[in-house]
Amino acid sequence: MATMTFDTLELTESLKKAGISAEQAEAVVRAIAKAQEQLLTKTDLETSLMPIRTDLAVLKWMMGVLLAGVISLVLKTFF
Repeated sequence: MATMTFDTLELTESLKKAGISAEQAEAVVRAIAKAQEQLLTKTDLETSLMPIRTDLAVLKWMMGVLLAGVISLVLKTFF
């Protein structure tokens, strides 16, 4: 998982200038940094979904072959 980088000192200073106490500003910045550690990127998601996509492709081909077989049996029966 990837993290986005940002200037924590600049954010803390901006929060202080907005009227938030130093302790609260630092707590907010720590909370944001901790939340960013758990971010999921697009490549992480695509990598984890790759086995599912492969299984779905195989199932699609199997259903196509099965459907073709059933259609051929129906056509053979009635024609």
